[in-house]
Amino acid sequence: MHIKTIPVGQLQTNCYVVTDTDTKVCAIIDPGDESHLIVDYLEENDLTPRAVFFTHGHYDHTMAADDLVRKFDPPVYINRADTTDDTRPNPYRYLACGETNFYEDGDEIPVGGLLFQVIGTPGHSPGSVCLRVGDCLFTGDTLFRDDCGRTDLPGGNGNTLLESMAKIDKLTGIEDVFPGHLDATTLERERRFNVYLRRGAGM
Repeated sequence: MHIKTIPVGQLQTNCYVVTDTDTKVCAIIDPGDESHLIVDYLEENDLTPRAVFFTHGHYDHTMAADDLVRKFDPPVYINRADTTDDTRPNPYRYLACGETNFYEDGDEIPVGGLLFQVIGTPGHSPGSVCLRVGDCLFTGDTLFRDDCGRTDLPGGNGNTLLESMAKIDKLTGIEDVFPGHLDATTLERERRFNVYLRRGAGM
C-alpha cells in the first residue's frame, strides 16, 4: 500500500490517494479541490481510481469529485446523513454526478487488494466517518494532530464528537493517523497529548 497526500484548495484539505501497489488500483479520499493536481498524480503514476470516499460532506472535501467522476467514472461513497437537499445550508454541497453510494458504520469496501472499513464518527458533521485500511486511519475533520474538528457548523455537535473520540480511542491495531488538514500523526501520540481524545476516552 502507498499513501500520497495532496493538499488542495484554499483550506489545504488533505486529499489522499491510497494505492494497492500490486494492481495500481487506488481510492481517492476527500478530493476537496484542484482536480488537476489529483489527475496529474494519477496519470503520472498510471493509477486507476476505483472509489472516491468522503469522510464527510463539507465543500472543502468534495469539490473535485465531479471532475474525477467525469474522467475516470469511479463510484462515490458518502454517509447519507451528509448528503444535501433543499433544506441543507452551506457548507454542504450537492453531489451532482456519478454513482453515489451511501455507506454506514461497519461497512467494508474492497479496492483492489485493500479493504476499507467505515467507522461512523459523527460530531463535526452528522455523517462524518473515519476510514480504516490496515493499520492506518483516515479521520477527516474528526481528529487532528493535537486537536479535533469544529462543531459550530450546521449539524455539528460537541458531545457527539466526544463520543466519537471515545470510539476512536478504543480502536486496536491502529498506528498512523491521516487527518483532513495539517500533519499526519499516530494514534499513540494522540492518546498521550490530544486533550479532546483524552476527554472522550474518559467519558
